[in-house]
Amino acid sequence: MTTRIKRGSPGKRAPSRARPRTAQRSRANAALARLPFTEAQLQKAATIGVLGVLALAAVITAQFMGLPGMVQEEMALAAGRAGFEVKKVEVRNVDKMNELKVYEIVLAQKDRSMPQVDLEELRRELTRFSWIADARISRQLPDTLIVDIVEREPLAVWEDRGKVMLVDAEGIALEPSPGQIDPKMLRIVGKSANARIGDLTSLLDAAPALTPQVKEAEWVGNRRWNLTFHTGEVLALPEGEDLSEAALINFARMDGVNRLLGKGVTYFDLRDPERAYLRKPRSPALPEGDAIASVAQ
Repeated sequence: MTTRIKRGSPGKRAPSRARPRTAQRSRANAALARLPFTEAQLQKAATIGVLGVLALAAVITAQFMGLPGMVQEEMALAAGRAGFEVKKVEVRNVDKMNELKVYEIVLAQKDRSMPQVDLEELRRELTRFSWIADARISRQLPDTLIVDIVEREPLAVWEDRGKVMLVDAEGIALEPSPGQIDPKMLRIVGKSANARIGDLTSLLDAAPALTPQVKEAEWVGNRRWNLTFHTGEVLALPEGEDLSEAALINFARMDGVNRLLGKGVTYFDLRDPERAYLRKPRSPALPEGDAIASVAQ
């Protein structure tokens, strides 16, 4: 015998929730209507952006895969047509040098496709300026080059045969701008004195109590230093790093005990390791010359 199973009538479906979705769509359309461009323009911009990113990625991939230069060039041009080309340049951290010199070089890249800008070559070109120790260049898509400058710090004023320059701790000569010569800055004098700035710094570090009192350092005969103090005295040091350092330390010791500076002596000669020679200004009693005395070191 066959048993028939009677099914119940199908249940009623839950009412559709289409109205909230319609409301959301209406709000989105209203928001788009308030924008200063049409939906078609927005879609076009999004399409160009996507194509530009794809083109840029293709160029980078081509460079890594070593594809022929013609292919890379065409991909770079495609990225430019998609809007990825240099339109703006932003230079940062320029304080002492002329900022226009940086813009003159970087703005030569304007209207070039972003992938065509050789960042390393641009960096090398910028670091040819004496004031620029380094330059960090980056792309800010879609159209901006960021140039972050690392400037050199002037340490002293270098004077040689009437020409005055600033120099940094490496002895690099820096073309000064008006007002950059600080009268309180240490002055170094003499041919190639800038190349000895590191040795001079080490020498002065050996007698830190005297360093703030040194106004000028003259590189004499390409072999030794004469130091001039703010009080006007000149100290002649011997040749050789070790001997000059020992003489300066000894002078600092004698000045600490007897207060030599500011006492009327015009010249201290420590070139003889055994004796120190002191010179005083002329007086009516000595019409032929300065008074010279010597003391054992």
